[in-house]
Amino acid sequence: MDEIILRELIRTMEKKLGIILEKGKTDYCCPISFSQCHIITEIGKSGKMTLNELCVSLNADKSIMSRTTHKLIAKGLLNSCVNEKDRRSITLTLTEHGYQLYEMIQDNMQQYFKGILENIPADKRESVLESLEILNEAITKHI
Repeated sequence: MDEIILRELIRTMEKKLGIILEKGKTDYCCPISFSQCHIITEIGKSGKMTLNELCVSLNADKSIMSRTTHKLIAKGLLNSCVNEKDRRSITLTLTEHGYQLYEMIQDNMQQYFKGILENIPADKRESVLESLEILNEAITKHI
C-alpha cells in the first residue's frame, strides 16, 4: 500500500513541477527548450564535458544529444572541440553567451526553489531535504 502512496506523491510532484517545464513555459527558466536548458546546466556545472559524458549524465541517447548540442552550437551557446587523439570524442564548453545564460538559469531556479522552500514550515525543511536525498538514493539503487 505504501508503494501506491509513494507513486501518487511522486506523480503529483511531477505534475506540479511540470508547470515550469511545459512547452512554452520555459521562459520562466530560460529562453531555450527544456532539454537545451539541461545541457547548458550540466556543462555549466562541470566547465566542460565530452558528448559521451553528457549522455551518461543526462541519461540520454547520443543521437538526440548530438542534434541538441548542434542546435546550441548554432545559437552561439556552446563550443565543440574534437579530440586530436580520438576524432570521435568531442568536448563541449560554454561560450561567453552560454555562460551568461547558465548564470541566468541558476539565478532563476534558485529563486523559484527558494520560494518553494519558504512554503515549507521552517522546522520541517531539513527533514524534507533529507527525505528527498534518501528518495534519490533509493531511485538510483533501483535503476
